[in-house]
Amino acid sequence: MKEQYKIIDNFIDKVSFKHIKDFILAENFQWFLSKKIANKNEKNRDNALYFYHLIYKDNAPYSNIMKLIHPIIKKLDVKALIRIKANLYPNQNKLIVHERHRDYPFKHKGAIFYINTNNGYTILENKIKIESIENRLLLFNSSKKHSSTSCTDKKRRVNINFNFF
Repeated sequence: MKEQYKIIDNFIDKVSFKHIKDFILAENFQWFLSKKIANKNEKNRDNALYFYHLIYKDNAPYSNIMKLIHPIIKKLDVKALIRIKANLYPNQNKLIVHERHRDYPFKHKGAIFYINTNNGYTILENKIKIESIENRLLLFNSSKKHSSTSCTDKKRRVNINFNFF
């Protein structure tokens, strides 16, 4: 069966994108360390780390960035949010492919909004690689297995993950 996904480049206007990018990439943006990326029993435990910033979960905003990312949410035509989370994968001097995972086990929509261009990527269920290009949106079924990677050409790979109906 063919993988169902859609890529939209230049997803939001340049001004809105610049505001979001500058805010998230600022030195004082608050990130939290996670020592697991996909599964609690990851094989590459030493390399399984990333930073996250929870924006929305459990029917409530967790972050003041919620208002800033409104242009993305509006354009996604969201009926109900499940979770929004920013992800930062640090450069670890080698390209690390993270464990495959499902965001949630039930059918829902997923979107990844890429904040910076780098040589990292998202791998969908049928081994389709989606390049990290700033202001790109990937729409896909995030209840299907997929994985992320680190990058080697920038200090960090940053994106925002949306789960919604």
